[in-house]
Amino acid sequence: MTIGIDAHNLEIGRGGAAHRYLFNLLKVWNDVSTAPQVKFILYFKKEIPKELDFLAEEKFVKKILTAPFGFQSNALFVHWLLSRAAKKDKADILFSPYYVLPVFYGGKTAVTLHDIFYEVNPKAFSWPSWADKILLKRVSKISAKKASVIFAPSEFTKSEVVKYYKVSPQKVFVTHLGVEEKFKKPSIFDRQKIKEKYGIKNKFIFYIGSIFNRRRAEEAMNAFSQIAEKLPDYQFLVIGKNSTRPFIDVKKIALGINALARAPLIIYQETVSEEDLVVLYQAADLFIWLSDYEGFGLQVIEAQASSVPVVTTRQGSLKEIAGEAAIFVENPASVSEIASAIYSGLTDEILRKNLIESGLQNVKRFDWEQCAAETLARLRF
Repeated sequence: MTIGIDAHNLEIGRGGAAHRYLFNLLKVWNDVSTAPQVKFILYFKKEIPKELDFLAEEKFVKKILTAPFGFQSNALFVHWLLSRAAKKDKADILFSPYYVLPVFYGGKTAVTLHDIFYEVNPKAFSWPSWADKILLKRVSKISAKKASVIFAPSEFTKSEVVKYYKVSPQKVFVTHLGVEEKFKKPSIFDRQKIKEKYGIKNKFIFYIGSIFNRRRAEEAMNAFSQIAEKLPDYQFLVIGKNSTRPFIDVKKIALGINALARAPLIIYQETVSEEDLVVLYQAADLFIWLSDYEGFGLQVIEAQASSVPVVTTRQGSLKEIAGEAAIFVENPASVSEIASAIYSGLTDEILRKNLIESGLQNVKRFDWEQCAAETLARLRF
Protein backbone atom coordinates (compact mmCIF):
# COMPACT_ATOMS: atom_id res chain seq x y z
CA MET A 1 0.00 0.00 0.00
CA THR A 2 1.17 3.53 -0.78
CA ILE A 3 0.19 6.44 1.47
CA GLY A 4 0.91 9.97 0.25
CA ILE A 5 1.38 12.59 2.97
CA ASP A 6 1.36 16.38 2.74
CA ALA A 7 4.45 17.00 4.89
CA HIS A 8 5.19 20.62 4.03
CA ASN A 9 4.30 21.86 7.52
CA LEU A 10 7.34 20.01 8.85
CA GLU A 11 9.44 22.61 7.02
CA ILE A 12 8.31 25.19 9.57
CA GLY A 13 10.17 25.37 12.88
CA ARG A 14 9.33 22.63 15.36
CA GLY A 15 7.21 23.24 18.43
CA GLY A 16 3.53 23.48 17.45
CA ALA A 17 1.08 20.67 18.11
CA ALA A 18 0.50 20.05 14.38
CA HIS A 19 4.24 19.67 13.81
CA ARG A 20 4.66 17.32 16.79
CA TYR A 21 1.68 15.33 15.55
CA LEU A 22 3.06 14.40 12.14
CA PHE A 23 6.66 14.05 13.34
CA ASN A 24 5.65 11.53 15.98
CA LEU A 25 3.43 9.58 13.61
CA LEU A 26 6.37 9.21 11.22
CA LYS A 27 8.69 8.28 14.08
CA VAL A 28 6.42 5.40 15.10
CA TRP A 29 5.74 4.28 11.53
CA ASN A 30 9.48 4.16 10.89
CA ASP A 31 9.55 0.93 12.89
CA VAL A 32 9.02 -1.88 10.37
CA SER A 33 6.77 -3.78 12.77
CA THR A 34 4.30 -0.89 13.09
CA ALA A 35 3.65 -0.39 9.38
CA PRO A 36 4.43 -3.59 7.44
CA GLN A 37 4.03 -3.51 3.67
CA VAL A 38 3.35 0.22 3.62
CA LYS A 39 5.27 2.77 1.58
CA PHE A 40 4.99 6.42 2.52
CA ILE A 41 5.61 9.29 0.12
CA LEU A 42 6.27 12.58 1.90
CA TYR A 43 5.66 15.70 -0.16
CA PHE A 44 7.49 18.94 0.63
CA LYS A 45 7.24 22.47 -0.68
CA LYS A 46 10.79 23.86 -0.47
CA GLU A 47 13.11 21.59 1.48
CA ILE A 48 13.34 18.29 3.33
CA PRO A 49 14.01 18.91 7.04
CA LYS A 50 17.20 17.30 8.34
CA GLU A 51 15.31 16.07 11.40
CA LEU A 52 13.76 13.45 9.11
CA ASP A 53 17.10 11.91 8.11
CA PHE A 54 16.42 8.99 10.45
CA LEU A 55 13.49 7.73 8.36
CA ALA A 56 14.20 4.45 6.55
CA GLU A 57 14.74 5.08 2.83
CA GLU A 58 13.16 1.77 1.86
CA LYS A 59 9.90 2.81 3.51
CA PHE A 60 9.83 6.62 3.14
CA VAL A 61 10.20 8.45 -0.15
CA LYS A 62 10.73 12.21 0.25
CA LYS A 63 9.92 14.54 -2.61
CA ILE A 64 10.14 18.30 -3.09
CA LEU A 65 7.39 19.48 -5.43
CA THR A 66 9.05 22.26 -7.38
CA ALA A 67 6.79 25.12 -8.40
CA PRO A 68 7.02 26.46 -11.97
CA PHE A 69 9.16 29.56 -12.47
CA GLY A 70 10.04 29.51 -8.76
CA PHE A 71 6.57 30.71 -7.77
CA GLN A 72 5.61 29.51 -4.29
CA SER A 73 2.27 29.54 -2.49
CA ASN A 74 0.42 27.13 -0.23
CA ALA A 75 -2.57 27.10 -2.57
CA LEU A 76 -0.41 26.18 -5.58
CA PHE A 77 1.39 23.48 -3.61
CA VAL A 78 -1.72 21.85 -2.15
CA HIS A 79 -4.23 22.16 -4.96
CA TRP A 80 -2.05 21.57 -7.99
CA LEU A 81 1.43 20.20 -7.20
CA LEU A 82 0.33 17.85 -4.42
CA SER A 83 -2.73 16.65 -6.30
CA ARG A 84 -0.74 15.98 -9.46
CA ALA A 85 2.09 14.19 -7.61
CA ALA A 86 -0.22 11.90 -5.61
CA LYS A 87 -2.05 10.93 -8.78
CA LYS A 88 1.21 10.26 -10.65
CA ASP A 89 2.57 8.19 -7.75
CA LYS A 90 -0.66 6.18 -7.60
CA ALA A 91 -1.14 6.79 -3.88
CA ASP A 92 -3.83 4.54 -2.44
CA ILE A 93 -4.79 7.35 -0.09
CA LEU A 94 -3.61 10.94 0.33
CA PHE A 95 -3.31 12.11 3.94
CA SER A 96 -3.27 15.76 4.99
CA PRO A 97 -2.37 16.11 8.69
CA TYR A 98 -3.18 19.82 8.65
CA TYR A 99 -6.74 20.83 7.70
CA VAL A 100 -6.64 21.13 3.90
CA LEU A 101 -6.88 18.62 1.03
CA PRO A 102 -6.48 19.31 -2.70
CA VAL A 103 -9.90 20.46 -3.85
CA PHE A 104 -9.84 18.69 -7.22
CA TYR A 105 -8.09 15.47 -6.19
CA GLY A 106 -10.23 12.47 -7.10
CA GLY A 107 -8.67 9.68 -5.06
CA LYS A 108 -9.21 8.53 -1.47
CA THR A 109 -8.27 11.11 1.13
CA ALA A 110 -7.89 11.59 4.87
CA VAL A 111 -7.55 14.84 6.78
CA THR A 112 -6.83 15.85 10.37
CA LEU A 113 -8.76 18.77 11.83
CA HIS A 114 -6.98 19.81 15.02
CA ASP A 115 -9.76 22.26 15.87
CA ILE A 116 -12.18 24.48 13.97
CA PHE A 117 -12.07 27.65 16.04
CA TYR A 118 -11.85 29.62 12.78
CA GLU A 119 -15.29 28.25 11.88
CA VAL A 120 -16.87 28.56 15.32
CA ASN A 121 -15.66 32.11 15.97
CA PRO A 122 -14.12 33.62 12.81
CA LYS A 123 -14.13 37.17 14.23
CA ALA A 124 -11.93 36.11 17.14
CA PHE A 125 -9.59 33.93 15.07
CA SER A 126 -6.11 35.27 14.36
CA TRP A 127 -6.06 35.10 10.58
CA PRO A 128 -2.44 35.29 9.32
CA SER A 129 -3.61 36.57 5.92
CA TRP A 130 -6.61 36.75 3.61
CA ALA A 131 -5.27 33.70 1.76
CA ASP A 132 -5.18 31.67 4.97
CA LYS A 133 -8.73 32.75 5.70
CA ILE A 134 -9.89 31.31 2.38
CA LEU A 135 -7.81 28.15 2.74
CA LEU A 136 -8.85 27.42 6.30
CA LYS A 137 -12.43 28.54 6.59
CA ARG A 138 -13.66 27.56 3.15
CA VAL A 139 -11.34 24.85 1.92
CA SER A 140 -11.15 22.93 5.21
CA LYS A 141 -14.94 22.59 5.09
CA ILE A 142 -14.73 21.29 1.52
CA SER A 143 -11.93 18.95 2.65
CA ALA A 144 -14.05 17.60 5.49
CA LYS A 145 -16.95 16.97 3.12
CA LYS A 146 -14.87 15.10 0.54
CA ALA A 147 -12.52 13.22 2.91
CA SER A 148 -13.00 9.48 3.25
CA VAL A 149 -11.63 9.72 6.81
CA ILE A 150 -11.39 12.62 9.26
CA PHE A 151 -9.15 12.51 12.32
CA ALA A 152 -9.86 14.65 15.37
CA PRO A 153 -7.62 14.88 18.48
CA SER A 154 -10.50 14.93 20.99
CA GLU A 155 -14.15 14.02 21.40
CA PHE A 156 -14.83 17.75 21.69
CA THR A 157 -13.30 18.46 18.29
CA LYS A 158 -15.17 15.55 16.73
CA SER A 159 -18.47 16.98 18.01
CA GLU A 160 -17.56 20.41 16.62
CA VAL A 161 -16.68 18.98 13.19
CA VAL A 162 -19.94 17.03 13.01
CA LYS A 163 -21.95 20.03 14.19
CA TYR A 164 -20.48 22.73 11.94
CA TYR A 165 -19.54 20.72 8.85
CA LYS A 166 -22.58 18.41 8.85
CA VAL A 167 -20.52 15.30 8.15
CA SER A 168 -21.30 11.77 9.26
CA PRO A 169 -19.90 11.00 12.72
CA GLN A 170 -19.06 7.52 11.39
CA LYS A 171 -16.18 8.92 9.33
CA VAL A 172 -14.71 11.06 12.13
CA PHE A 173 -12.25 9.20 14.36
CA VAL A 174 -10.75 10.47 17.62
CA THR A 175 -7.01 9.83 17.87
CA HIS A 176 -5.63 11.47 21.00
CA LEU A 177 -2.17 12.95 20.68
CA GLY A 178 0.65 11.59 22.83
CA VAL A 179 3.47 12.72 25.08
CA GLU A 180 7.09 12.28 24.02
CA GLU A 181 9.26 10.29 26.44
CA LYS A 182 11.74 13.14 26.83
CA PHE A 183 9.21 15.07 28.94
CA LYS A 184 8.85 12.14 31.34
CA LYS A 185 12.56 11.52 31.91
CA PRO A 186 14.79 13.93 33.88
CA SER A 187 16.74 16.08 31.45
CA ILE A 188 20.52 15.72 31.35
CA PHE A 189 20.91 19.49 31.02
CA ASP A 190 21.67 21.74 34.01
CA ARG A 191 18.43 23.33 35.23
CA GLN A 192 20.16 26.21 36.96
CA LYS A 193 22.11 27.21 33.85
CA ILE A 194 18.99 27.10 31.70
CA LYS A 195 17.08 29.20 34.23
CA GLU A 196 19.88 31.76 34.31
CA LYS A 197 19.84 31.85 30.50
CA TYR A 198 16.24 33.06 30.63
CA GLY A 199 16.76 35.49 33.49
CA ILE A 200 15.03 33.34 36.10
CA LYS A 201 16.47 34.03 39.53
CA ASN A 202 14.73 31.40 41.62
CA LYS A 203 11.28 29.91 41.04
CA PHE A 204 8.83 30.48 38.20
CA ILE A 205 5.47 29.74 36.64
CA PHE A 206 5.44 28.93 32.95
CA TYR A 207 3.42 29.39 29.75
CA ILE A 208 4.52 28.10 26.34
CA GLY A 209 2.59 28.33 23.07
CA SER A 210 1.43 30.71 20.39
CA ILE A 211 -0.26 33.69 22.01
CA PHE A 212 -3.80 34.18 20.76
CA ASN A 213 -6.45 36.43 22.31
CA ARG A 214 -8.39 33.37 23.44
CA ARG A 215 -5.41 32.15 25.49
CA ARG A 216 -5.67 35.02 27.97
CA ALA A 217 -1.98 35.86 28.34
CA GLU A 218 -2.78 39.44 29.36
CA GLU A 219 -5.14 38.29 32.11
CA ALA A 220 -2.62 35.74 33.38
CA MET A 221 0.17 38.32 33.58
CA ASN A 222 -2.04 40.84 35.35
CA ALA A 223 -3.20 38.14 37.76
CA PHE A 224 0.37 37.23 38.65
CA SER A 225 1.25 40.88 39.19
CA GLN A 226 -1.59 41.16 41.74
CA ILE A 227 -0.12 38.45 43.98
CA ALA A 228 3.59 38.96 43.25
CA GLU A 229 4.22 40.71 46.58
CA LYS A 230 3.02 37.60 48.40
CA LEU A 231 5.24 35.42 46.20
CA PRO A 232 8.59 37.25 46.18
CA ASP A 233 10.57 34.20 45.02
CA TYR A 234 8.58 33.74 41.80
CA GLN A 235 8.66 35.07 38.23
CA PHE A 236 6.40 34.34 35.27
CA LEU A 237 8.06 33.04 32.10
CA VAL A 238 5.91 33.52 28.98
CA ILE A 239 7.20 32.08 25.70
CA GLY A 240 5.34 32.24 22.41
CA LYS A 241 4.91 34.11 19.18
CA ASN A 242 2.43 36.95 19.57
CA SER A 243 -0.36 36.18 17.09
CA THR A 244 -3.08 38.26 18.75
CA ARG A 245 -5.68 39.96 16.53
CA PRO A 246 -6.75 42.58 17.48
CA PHE A 247 -3.18 43.09 18.60
CA ILE A 248 -2.33 42.93 22.29
CA ASP A 249 1.16 44.23 23.00
CA VAL A 250 2.25 41.43 25.32
CA LYS A 251 5.81 42.71 25.52
CA LYS A 252 4.65 46.19 26.50
CA ILE A 253 2.34 44.78 29.17
CA ALA A 254 5.21 42.75 30.62
CA LEU A 255 7.51 45.80 30.66
CA GLY A 256 4.79 47.89 32.31
CA ILE A 257 4.24 45.34 35.09
CA ASN A 258 7.99 45.10 35.65
CA ALA A 259 8.37 48.87 35.78
CA LEU A 260 5.66 49.24 38.43
CA ALA A 261 7.13 46.40 40.49
CA ARG A 262 10.71 47.60 39.91
CA ALA A 263 11.57 43.96 39.33
CA PRO A 264 11.55 41.51 36.39
CA LEU A 265 8.32 39.76 37.39
CA ILE A 266 7.40 38.85 33.81
CA ILE A 267 9.93 37.41 31.38
CA TYR A 268 8.68 37.31 27.80
CA GLN A 269 10.26 36.00 24.61
CA GLU A 270 9.00 34.48 21.39
CA THR A 271 10.96 31.26 20.95
CA VAL A 272 12.70 28.48 22.82
CA SER A 273 14.92 25.60 21.71
CA GLU A 274 13.59 22.07 22.04
CA GLU A 275 16.34 21.16 24.53
CA ASP A 276 15.57 24.18 26.72
CA LEU A 277 11.84 23.52 26.55
CA VAL A 278 12.16 20.12 28.21
CA VAL A 279 14.23 21.61 31.03
CA LEU A 280 11.89 24.57 31.53
CA TYR A 281 8.86 22.30 31.83
CA GLN A 282 10.63 20.18 34.44
CA ALA A 283 12.04 23.18 36.33
CA ALA A 284 8.76 25.12 36.48
CA ASP A 285 6.77 25.28 39.72
CA LEU A 286 3.43 25.77 37.98
CA PHE A 287 2.19 25.63 34.39
CA ILE A 288 -0.64 27.90 33.29
CA TRP A 289 -2.65 27.38 30.11
CA LEU A 290 -5.85 29.38 29.93
CA SER A 291 -8.03 29.28 26.87
CA ASP A 292 -11.57 29.94 25.74
CA TYR A 293 -11.29 27.22 23.08
CA GLU A 294 -8.82 24.42 22.31
CA GLY A 295 -9.05 21.37 20.10
CA PHE A 296 -6.64 19.44 22.31
CA GLY A 297 -4.11 21.33 24.45
CA LEU A 298 -0.89 19.33 24.04
CA GLN A 299 1.05 21.59 26.40
CA VAL A 300 -1.23 20.61 29.29
CA ILE A 301 -0.25 16.95 29.14
CA GLU A 302 3.40 17.76 28.43
CA ALA A 303 3.43 19.75 31.67
CA GLN A 304 1.68 16.95 33.56
CA ALA A 305 4.21 14.45 32.21
CA SER A 306 6.96 16.76 33.51
CA SER A 307 5.52 16.53 37.06
CA VAL A 308 4.29 20.12 37.09
CA PRO A 309 0.92 21.23 38.56
CA VAL A 310 -1.36 22.75 35.93
CA VAL A 311 -3.81 25.65 35.97
CA THR A 312 -6.22 25.58 33.04
CA THR A 313 -9.87 26.04 32.06
CA ARG A 314 -12.79 23.72 31.28
CA GLN A 315 -13.47 25.31 27.90
CA GLY A 316 -13.21 23.37 24.65
CA SER A 317 -11.38 20.07 25.02
CA LEU A 318 -9.36 21.04 28.09
CA LYS A 319 -11.54 19.32 30.70
CA GLU A 320 -11.47 16.17 28.57
CA ILE A 321 -7.68 16.28 28.19
CA ALA A 322 -6.63 17.48 31.65
CA GLY A 323 -8.93 15.03 33.41
CA GLU A 324 -9.17 15.79 37.13
CA ALA A 325 -5.48 16.63 37.32
CA ALA A 326 -5.64 20.44 37.19
CA ILE A 327 -6.83 23.57 38.95
CA PHE A 328 -9.67 24.83 36.79
CA VAL A 329 -10.38 28.53 36.30
CA GLU A 330 -14.10 28.74 35.57
CA ASN A 331 -13.94 32.23 34.08
CA PRO A 332 -10.68 32.81 32.16
CA ALA A 333 -11.56 36.51 31.82
CA SER A 334 -11.47 36.94 35.61
CA VAL A 335 -8.09 38.25 36.74
CA SER A 336 -8.95 37.72 40.41
CA GLU A 337 -9.96 34.08 39.86
CA ILE A 338 -6.76 33.43 37.93
CA ALA A 339 -4.73 35.04 40.71
CA SER A 340 -6.39 32.82 43.29
CA ALA A 341 -5.70 29.69 41.23
CA ILE A 342 -2.03 30.61 40.79
CA TYR A 343 -1.62 31.32 44.50
CA SER A 344 -3.21 28.01 45.49
CA GLY A 345 -1.14 26.13 42.93
CA LEU A 346 2.08 27.53 44.37
CA THR A 347 1.37 27.48 48.10
CA ASP A 348 -0.94 24.54 48.87
CA GLU A 349 1.53 21.67 49.20
CA ILE A 350 -1.11 18.96 49.56
CA LEU A 351 -2.90 20.21 46.46
CA ARG A 352 0.40 20.38 44.55
CA LYS A 353 1.29 16.80 45.50
CA ASN A 354 -2.13 15.54 44.44
CA LEU A 355 -1.99 17.41 41.13
CA ILE A 356 1.45 16.02 40.29
CA GLU A 357 0.42 12.45 41.11
CA SER A 358 -2.91 12.64 39.30
CA GLY A 359 -1.23 14.36 36.35
CA LEU A 360 1.24 11.51 35.93
CA GLN A 361 -1.67 9.07 35.98
CA ASN A 362 -3.66 11.15 33.50
CA VAL A 363 -0.91 11.25 30.85
CA LYS A 364 -0.90 7.46 30.65
CA ARG A 365 -4.00 7.87 28.46
CA PHE A 366 -1.98 9.65 25.78
CA ASP A 367 0.46 7.61 23.74
CA TRP A 368 2.00 8.32 20.33
CA GLU A 369 2.26 4.62 19.47
CA GLN A 370 -1.45 4.19 20.05
CA CYS A 371 -2.21 7.35 18.06
CA ALA A 372 -0.05 6.13 15.16
CA ALA A 373 -1.55 2.62 15.20
CA GLU A 374 -5.13 3.90 15.19
CA THR A 375 -4.34 6.41 12.45
CA LEU A 376 -2.66 3.82 10.23
CA ALA A 377 -5.53 1.40 10.70
CA ARG A 378 -7.96 4.00 9.33
CA LEU A 379 -5.64 4.98 6.49
CA ARG A 380 -5.47 1.34 5.42
CA PHE A 381 -9.24 0.83 5.38
